[in-house]
Amino acid sequence: MERARPIPRERDWKDPRERDRRGLVAIMGGLAMTGAILLSGCDSVSGIPGDEPKQASAPTTTTSSAAIPTTPTKVLAEAYTVPVGEVPGLSGAADVAARFGAVLAGSTPAELRSKCWMLAPGNVADMASEQKAILNALARPATTTPKTVTWQNAGTTVTFDREGVMAATKNSSQIVCPWVAQDGAEAGPDEADARHTVRRYLARFVGTPLDASDKEGTYPLVCKASSENWDPNGTDSPTAPPLANNPGRLTGTTKFTDQEIGSERLRAGYVTVQVPVTNSSGVTQTRTFTLTEGTEGYCIGDVSP
Repeated sequence: MERARPIPRERDWKDPRERDRRGLVAIMGGLAMTGAILLSGCDSVSGIPGDEPKQASAPTTTTSSAAIPTTPTKVLAEAYTVPVGEVPGLSGAADVAARFGAVLAGSTPAELRSKCWMLAPGNVADMASEQKAILNALARPATTTPKTVTWQNAGTTVTFDREGVMAATKNSSQIVCPWVAQDGAEAGPDEADARHTVRRYLARFVGTPLDASDKEGTYPLVCKASSENWDPNGTDSPTAPPLANNPGRLTGTTKFTDQEIGSERLRAGYVTVQVPVTNSSGVTQTRTFTLTEGTEGYCIGDVSP
């Protein structure tokens, strides 16, 4: 929906837009242990701040963001008037962006995270800290592609998934959260969003989805079976994503170690995410999820072993 690519902005350490991670390196560059964590993309408590909920125990499941009290979107939209540039040819799209802008302006960081639960928490935290820059960008006229709606000024790019925006034009209480980038960079899902996709997928299996509405039928996380462009190893012989034919492969999962979620780039458009997963027999093994980047963010195409 964690172009609902439904927003969201902790960038991978290799990405020039990853200011959080560069900041961490600057602070702790003298510690070899931290350097190793950053290179592996590991989401331990001392690794990538904000990428996972901060909890004391190691084997855990994700806590539902629905527990955070929030102000209704309609109330915020009425209380905060946010100027938004027009969107040529897309009636109602500017109103959807203004709705998000009102939520951004009127929410605490915790409330914003609860509303943008589909995005990596660290990326949502970035949005909260860059509120003024985002609102300034939204005041500019928008540009569109078949997949996205983008507002941009000289310093900030705010990109919404077009399909999500059009759906929200029919529901005045629905909020669509964008991806945000700075310094002229393209805004879209990043490696933190890929990890968050796996987190959401596993949280569903263990019975604690990040939001009560986070179900596969409403927010698909598994790549579509109809797709015949799955080629993570670059064989030039694409197939359908393997997990599409067995989306419940991890049924029986009882917990996963949220603080040890790690990731790495496989090749252009593909990311692997590793996380220790425990089954109903009490056996824990590290599973590797392979994801590809789509128009609405990352989807999971395979899991091994």
